[in-house]
Amino acid sequence: MTETEAKPSDVKVPDAREGRRAGGSSRSDDLVTEAGRTNIASDVVAKVAGMAAREVRGVHEMGGGAARAFGAVRDRVAGGTAAASRGVEVEVGERQAAVDVQLTVDYGVSIPDLASAVRKNVIHSVERMTGLQVTEVNISVDDIHLPEDDSSEDSSAESRVE
Repeated sequence: MTETEAKPSDVKVPDAREGRRAGGSSRSDDLVTEAGRTNIASDVVAKVAGMAAREVRGVHEMGGGAARAFGAVRDRVAGGTAAASRGVEVEVGERQAAVDVQLTVDYGVSIPDLASAVRKNVIHSVERMTGLQVTEVNISVDDIHLPEDDSSEDSSAESRVE
């Protein structure tokens, strides 16, 4: 190995949040090459999309009613953790992905603006972290979180009798 050649341990893996590549080449071209294929599991894409959607201010919760109820039970079970992919369904091909997101929004937030921000963040995160081209992000707003919902949860926890 000459001084100009890089050792495998010296090769820097780019951070998923770094800027776009120079020359504008598609990262999805890197997934299928003469040297081999890179397959990315649907669960991985769903987790990335779910985390990206949660980053947007105004998203209160992810998932429809049944998914939230099941998730609340699972979260209370010993060792249960909140699923990063709750409320997210994906379809993944060799070079492309389609994403469906279900969410609950905070009251007072502009739903069209929120949907646009979620869509942009999901596309950016999935494309940067996986190299897959996102063909669509469909967003379903299933509920709205009202401010009094927080206060009613607190009062219901108190005993009504002495």
